[in-house]
Amino acid sequence: MLLLVLQPTWPRFPLSYWLILAPGIVSASKCPASFSIPKSDAVDHVNPLIGNGGDTPNGSGGMIPSTAPPFGMTRWVAQTHENYVSVTPYNHTATTIHGFQGTHQPAIWMGESGQVVVVPGIGDDIKSKFADRAFGFSNSTEVITPSYYRVDLDVGNGDVILAEQSATSRVGHLRFTFPTGKDAYVLLEATRPSVITSTPTNVTYPTGSVTVDPARREITGANSERQDWIITPTSSATSADHFRGYFCARFDTPFAAWGVVQNGSVHAGADTDTGSLLSAYTRFAEDARIVNVRVGVSFISVEQARRNLDAEIPDGVPLEETARQTRAAWAEKLDRITLEGASKADKEVFYTAFFHTLQYPYEQDEGGYYYSGYDNDVHKGESYTGYSIWDTFRAEWAWLIMFSPERVPGMITSMLQDYQEVRLPMWKNIVETNIMVGTHADSLIAEAVIKGVEGFNRELAWEAAYKDAIIPPENDWNTSYFDREENVGYEVRAGLSSVYAEKGWVADDVHSESASRTLDYAYDDYALYRLAEALGKPANIVTALRDRAMSAPFTLFNEATGFMEARNASGAWAGEDAGWTEGDKWAYSFDVVHDVPTLVRHRGGNVNFVRSLDEHFDGGHNDHSNEPSHHIPYLYVLAGAASRTQERVREIAKANYNNTPTGLSGNEDCGQMSAWYLFSALGFYPVDPVSGEYVVGSPFFDKVTLNLPGREKLLVITAQGAASAKYIRALTINGQAVISPIIRHEQIAAGADVRFEMSAVPESWSGMYLNLFGESC
Repeated sequence: MLLLVLQPTWPRFPLSYWLILAPGIVSASKCPASFSIPKSDAVDHVNPLIGNGGDTPNGSGGMIPSTAPPFGMTRWVAQTHENYVSVTPYNHTATTIHGFQGTHQPAIWMGESGQVVVVPGIGDDIKSKFADRAFGFSNSTEVITPSYYRVDLDVGNGDVILAEQSATSRVGHLRFTFPTGKDAYVLLEATRPSVITSTPTNVTYPTGSVTVDPARREITGANSERQDWIITPTSSATSADHFRGYFCARFDTPFAAWGVVQNGSVHAGADTDTGSLLSAYTRFAEDARIVNVRVGVSFISVEQARRNLDAEIPDGVPLEETARQTRAAWAEKLDRITLEGASKADKEVFYTAFFHTLQYPYEQDEGGYYYSGYDNDVHKGESYTGYSIWDTFRAEWAWLIMFSPERVPGMITSMLQDYQEVRLPMWKNIVETNIMVGTHADSLIAEAVIKGVEGFNRELAWEAAYKDAIIPPENDWNTSYFDREENVGYEVRAGLSSVYAEKGWVADDVHSESASRTLDYAYDDYALYRLAEALGKPANIVTALRDRAMSAPFTLFNEATGFMEARNASGAWAGEDAGWTEGDKWAYSFDVVHDVPTLVRHRGGNVNFVRSLDEHFDGGHNDHSNEPSHHIPYLYVLAGAASRTQERVREIAKANYNNTPTGLSGNEDCGQMSAWYLFSALGFYPVDPVSGEYVVGSPFFDKVTLNLPGREKLLVITAQGAASAKYIRALTINGQAVISPIIRHEQIAAGADVRFEMSAVPESWSGMYLNLFGESC
């Protein structure tokens, strides 16, 4: 500490900086005391770097250490890369930071929309180009939390800029502490080169505008960047061609000078411009050492961005208060679960997973209004975007129903608003993108109804979901609808009219990913059957949906091979490797979650089914990094081999989740990877989401206490010795013995006392343990 004080070149940083460096007070890996309010053990164990490692999207988790509240519209992050499809704006392996970005990229496989970057600097030269504005940094100077980030930026010659950041949903709050006696400036990048596919050479140059207003101490602007425009379904009403990301940056320090930069050319004194490769900047007087800038962001207008700024972080609010509010929002959620018998590493994995599940879909409305890319107009109401439904219908949605029930009606209403303009979303990123297969919004709606969620128009929801089952896409017979196919209409259930509705399968010689589509459509029909039954729809509709849901999967089952296989329109087999998406015959041959008993019979009964599951896992075929495998370890217990499920769940958790940057085996996919872990840690998993049931696995911790929102009674899950004893000897709920491996949603939704009696050896609970010889033991 003494050496630091004596060095005259060190800037006079705020107290929080010295607290970080001072021995015995706060280490560099911890948040300063002023940014650790309110106290929260759960938030303190969030490690936002989990899932940020690796050099490929499927090997990294695709997450970023951003600051924003739950479901925040804009996440703020240090920018180490120019992000695009398959590249995130931050990776912990980088050695340079190029600014601080307000990002709307919802997942690594999706594109950016309407981003803005804030860049501090010193010196006579304004550095606007990405490569030129690189600051060296060390991970050791970073403090990374859900609500506060700080880092030292090396600007050369021994000079350092301390950068600090927090954010609310629609406003970023940054504070820069500049070295003494330097010519300090802050630049706002409005437009940049934009990569529109996963190929870095496929570049466009979005246009935008900037305006500098010294009297207001504001820099405002907009850009048209929306990298996923290339895969937007074709229609003049759905092009989002008026989409803009707007911003209003307001400083607490007077402007000494200002200007505009276009393609690297500095125009000092200019106060407005339009075009591509466009930025604006402001300089400050030499005695302006600490500069705060708050950046309101909007999809509606600059005026709305200014209103968002005034509403969420009014003038005079210090960075500490912004961070406190955002930390409190996370604490309100994460503190609802307490763990006993968990190590520090366990807590980091668990609470970071919880943190990941509460980020998507993200808010798109502002002040009670939202921009719709479907008609390029502003509407009154609540809206969300960033729906990765093919992934999240499996377990993430069930987690949101449990822990964010106040959000679910608005999320469904948002989907219904989209339906009233076009169709229910599949993968909405501002507008639909046609990514992945199946119409699993049907499942989200059905699960919400079955679990008693109120607050949305159920009849409109039925109308929207039923349309998916009966109205095919345009040109259904002659469009493949392959992944990211350009210049096609709304994909919905491609193949619905060509073969599926009549014969029960999607034809591989007509459509891409045909076998995966067939199984997904069958499940969606089952979801609609359950929804129709719950809403009292006519018996003929209920029966037709049920019959198609139960028969369609097995049109793909090839008795000769024992696997599911794609079929051509003629009925001929297309080959066991054809027709799959993000999986193969191994994963999808177990993908009839709504009718496991029939699947077991097709594969030779319980013993043979268990043997085939062992072959799947022992042969290295289980790919937990992708969602079609997520339910598979839970199928053992449904075939009478509960102990095998208990073993496999523990193996998967250990192999695929840890508290390092590479602590997710695949990309997060908007919370689904984490939702699998969370449910599995509790001891049960929603194999068939619309059944309203959970299949029992193996709880990880001695005791988990859950304070479910809106419930007076706690949900307490006790499993003493679970860390070393993974098998279940007995299970009770509220004192009543549970014999079958199923927990119904209504048994726990209002709170309950769930008690597992654990064992270090396999037990006969829920059916006898089966060995490969078909004998009970």
